[in-house]
Amino acid sequence: MKLIYTHENRLLVELAKSRLEVAGIPVFLKNEFAQGGSGDLAPHQTWPELWLERERDYERARQLLADAEVEQRSWRCRDCGEENGAAFDYCWNCQQSRPA
Repeated sequence: MKLIYTHENRLLVELAKSRLEVAGIPVFLKNEFAQGGSGDLAPHQTWPELWLERERDYERARQLLADAEVEQRSWRCRDCGEENGAAFDYCWNCQQSRPA
């Protein structure tokens, strides 16, 4: 077993879990419900953790998560130069579509 990802936002950990499971990498969660310990424990100790069942999957899993992070970055509009958040498919300023 090897820790591959942790974050204070449980939804991001669940998203990472789904990405790895779709790729055929077996994973499991720890600290899934540990946030009730906040105050008694350091905050980062209550974050949900995503663990690999097989250490041999570490490099592939790390690369999959790194690629997913790159996909989530903001983008700059080719027409007006405005920076747009990763969630936007169209420029909020000029409504041009996101480059492919």
